[in-house]
Amino acid sequence: MKGLVYKSTGSWYTVKTETNEFYNCRLKGKFRIKGIKSTNPVAVGDHVDFDVETIGDDTIGIITNIEERENYIIRKSVNLSKQTHIIASNIDIAFLLVTLNNPPTFTAFIDRFLVSAEAYRIKAVILFNKIDTYSEEELDEIKYLASIYRNIGYECVGISAKTEKNVDKVKSMMKGKVSVFSGHSGVGKSTLVNAIEPQLNLKTKEISEQHLQGQHTTTFAEMFDLSFGAQIIDTPGIKGFGMVEIEKEELSGYFPEFFELKEHCKFNNCLHIEEPKCAVKDALEEGSIPWSRYKSYLQILEGEEEHYRKDNFNNE
Repeated sequence: MKGLVYKSTGSWYTVKTETNEFYNCRLKGKFRIKGIKSTNPVAVGDHVDFDVETIGDDTIGIITNIEERENYIIRKSVNLSKQTHIIASNIDIAFLLVTLNNPPTFTAFIDRFLVSAEAYRIKAVILFNKIDTYSEEELDEIKYLASIYRNIGYECVGISAKTEKNVDKVKSMMKGKVSVFSGHSGVGKSTLVNAIEPQLNLKTKEISEQHLQGQHTTTFAEMFDLSFGAQIIDTPGIKGFGMVEIEKEELSGYFPEFFELKEHCKFNNCLHIEEPKCAVKDALEEGSIPWSRYKSYLQILEGEEEHYRKDNFNNE
């Protein structure tokens, strides 16, 4: 039988069949996915093959095969530095909720999220939430920030989870797709999810900062079917959307506006730092690439931790 993994608890998996039946499944022997050293070989979102067995009064499934993944989100395992924990797989859209204040979402955080989405090959959409609470001046700042990311090619939508402004637009983007939501604690994720599907009533208690850093790997993702033909994966782990290990030479490839210009740099392996005749630095000086994006690029390149401060959008 074929099915889709809806829930993982580490050793048991809830799998939904093509005929909408749910089975509790376990793995057949030891699984190793080629190229991935993971603490959990099966993740929510995986398409699997399984056999049904009857043991006493119980009917269980034995997973025999995991189909190739379109993408997946991972985080590092703390105890085994070379291993990873797969949070979810086969995701169509990752929504990032952004607020100007209460709490502030910094451009460094947005850019790290977008780099991760590019690296995982997942479409990213930025939702500017709480637009019903902003002054005219703050709305102008939101519009400017949105214009930066729209010019790069990212879809940006101003929403209010509280008043449900543009919630229907978000739902239309979700239809027929598997979505995840990310954002800082307090940006309104739970309010938005409740506005999208009130009867879902997800547990949305935020996880600790310690947890975000990967001190525990006992939280489990779960997929839910929505009434309008969409699916959502809920897990505290996705809130962090942690950075993947990226080689320095590869990083600019995950900044689309840098990647477009790279062929015009004098050197093929240009890191856009000190090299002469660098098209990215030229664009930066001309103002066609925002300084906030370049600052984020340097920060990630140099392996710095994210600085939670208000980034100025102007060149200073």
